Amino acid sequence: MKKLIIATSLSLLALGVANAGPPAPHQGGIESKDYKWNAQEGEKIEALKLKGDKKRGQEAYEVCGACHLPSGAGRPDGTFPQLAGQHTTVLIKQMADIRAGLRDNPTMYPFAATLTDPQELADVATYIEGLCIPVDHGKYEGADAALQLAKGKELYEKECLECHGKNGEGVKDKFYPVIAGQHYKYLLRQMTEIRDGHRRNANPDMVKVIKKYSNDQLVAISAYQSSLTMPGSMCAAKPGKKK
Repeated sequence: MKKLIIATSLSLLALGVANAGPPAPHQGGIESKDYKWNAQEGEKIEALKLKGDKKRGQEAYEVCGACHLPSGAGRPDGTFPQLAGQHTTVLIKQMADIRAGLRDNPTMYPFAATLTDPQELADVATYIEGLCIPVDHGKYEGADAALQLAKGKELYEKECLECHGKNGEGVKDKFYPVIAGQHYKYLLRQMTEIRDGHRRNANPDMVKVIKKYSNDQLVAISAYQSSLTMPGSMCAAKPGKKK
């Protein structure tokens, strides 16, 4: 039955109507007075307590690979994020939030909904975390790249480094994501949505920091973030290319 659901979901995606099924549930997010970021409850907390199995996770990841690619590299145009090497805590939280209707993602919801229980959430998160982070990914390619990287580095080290780390490694036990190896266009889109209140499961602490940034500043920060690499976590560089 699950194989049939996956095949149907993939067919719908190919037709451009991935959200043609039942609508995702809706849960009050940052726009609500009683919003509590990362509340430790529901299937999320159950999944976090479980030990994930990589072999089962690889099988469960098959449906994810349609958009995020088998390598977990996502798409350089920012439509689908790079997932490989992401903390299990972050992956479980985001999948659970989408399944619960706390984060709006109508494209991903039909696929996230195919995961059957907290154990499968833990399994697929463990598999993804174990993938090496691709060296080749979408970066800022404007003629002013050097200037943007310099501006972004200054802003990043001033207010982003404390949570996301010097090399973009994040903090697993605090649910702060890895951003090293992430696509520039995805980073820019997410930071813009967080600043403008459209990412309903956002961390209020990050909203406070990012709220004051202009579009130009977000471009610079995203450009710098997409240039970060994590020693020991990146995939081997392809022959003829520098890591």
